Amino acid sequence: MNGYFNLVITDKGTALKVYPPTDGGENLDVNIVRDYLDDLKIEYDVVVINDAVTEASGEPVFFNEAKIMPVRENYRLDVSKDKMTVTAVFYPPSEGAELMTEDEVIKDLQYRKITYGVDVDAIHEFFLKRDYCKEIVIAKGLEVREGHNAYVEYKFNVNLRPKPTLREDGSVDYFHLNLINNCEEGDVLAILHMEDRGDPGINIYNDAIKPHTVKSAILKYGKNVNINEEKTELTAATSGHVTLKEGKVTVSNVMTLENVDVSTGNIEYEGSVQVNGIVASGFSIKAGGNIHIKGIVEGAELNSGADVILERGINGMGKGKITAEGNLVTKFIENATVQVKGSVTSESIMHATIFAGTEVNVSGRKGFIAGGRVCAGEKVSAKALGSEMGANTLIEVGVDPTLKIRMKELQKGLVEAQKKLETIKPTLEGITKKIKSGAKFTPEQLQYAQQVNLINKTLNQKIAKDSEEFTQLQEKFADSKNAEVLVEDNAYPGITVTIGEMSMVVKKNVKYSRFVLKDGDVKITPF
Repeated sequence: MNGYFNLVITDKGTALKVYPPTDGGENLDVNIVRDYLDDLKIEYDVVVINDAVTEASGEPVFFNEAKIMPVRENYRLDVSKDKMTVTAVFYPPSEGAELMTEDEVIKDLQYRKITYGVDVDAIHEFFLKRDYCKEIVIAKGLEVREGHNAYVEYKFNVNLRPKPTLREDGSVDYFHLNLINNCEEGDVLAILHMEDRGDPGINIYNDAIKPHTVKSAILKYGKNVNINEEKTELTAATSGHVTLKEGKVTVSNVMTLENVDVSTGNIEYEGSVQVNGIVASGFSIKAGGNIHIKGIVEGAELNSGADVILERGINGMGKGKITAEGNLVTKFIENATVQVKGSVTSESIMHATIFAGTEVNVSGRKGFIAGGRVCAGEKVSAKALGSEMGANTLIEVGVDPTLKIRMKELQKGLVEAQKKLETIKPTLEGITKKIKSGAKFTPEQLQYAQQVNLINKTLNQKIAKDSEEFTQLQEKFADSKNAEVLVEDNAYPGITVTIGEMSMVVKKNVKYSRFVLKDGDVKITPF
């Protein structure tokens, strides 16, 4: 039993008896006594009360000269903020005063409209033992069981990012990066785990509590993929390469060619394409899956719905262009334009224009970027930037480069739409005046007025939609705080580093450094 107290009321005044705990119970908390006396509006000396509780002698300690009225057995009720739990602390009567009854507590709860989860056994247990000054749970609601959103479990790697490994001789292996998700016919590719709506709860006032709303989901799939009758599982309909693009699972098979040149012409294939030799200048490959070239790519165009892997590299001769929905891994890039949504990994980049959605990593024995423009959404890292000859080199990070292109497109479109609006504005105002004046229109005039009004409505909708998108892109563009440029060796004078909207021209040789955005400027910090 916990330590407890009771009041002793005599002609000499009011005293406090404090009893020590028994059988491992807890000591009486002085705050319980003080709260009790405060509730009854009985004056007391704090020091006297503290000493009485500390000594717990069981002897009466007088603290007030007034003879108060007898205090019957009572209790203090507390309802939790979430209305799920009711606790009670029972206080003993003053010496010789009246005791409460079990039925009294039950009726008090009913009066307070506490009707759900009342623990009659706990209340009965108290009245059997009368364990005072101890918090007892006498009512408890039914907790809500929260559910969860539906989700898709993919059985293949959906976050492919190239991570080249260093060979023993110091060279970098770019071509064993596990970028291709091979699958066999019948392989399970994705499983839909249905949403769980949870179960409602009930508070102590018998009010229902709804679980949080959950979201449903569906499996999306493309060619060469089967779905079961329950719409919960995707399997490969053929062996090939599995990819996830815009939430859709697709399996592509592979076309193998020796070379792409006059013997083949341009290649357009829904699956993946592998070329064992070269891709000659002036030719193109468009593939729904990966493009894997084992030889040199000349001034050709490659367009991939997934990743591009060049075991040698590309010398674009100013005409070569690579576009990919995924990543590009190559030995070198020279005089070519690259635009990928993922990352670019190479040993060297010379006089090229690179746009990467995430990272550009240039390492290996050479590891340099010299000349041209290299842009990445998150990071550019290289051994060397620029050259001793002062090649004009621009490095930009901090936003997906495709967003910059999109912003320019939106700006151009908004200007053109505004010009068209200005052009039709006088006509529209004239039509409006005629309508207000009650003028009658011929069928031809009415048709023309409707056309002008439709053009006006369409242009305004376009301006509103494009303006909203432009604002969202500006917000993304402003968030460049984590972007960085890493230089493992030299950053030569003359290179320009841009992070977000801030730029720095490197005026002297910089080694082993990191370019970051700090305090609104591009700063150089140790690598």
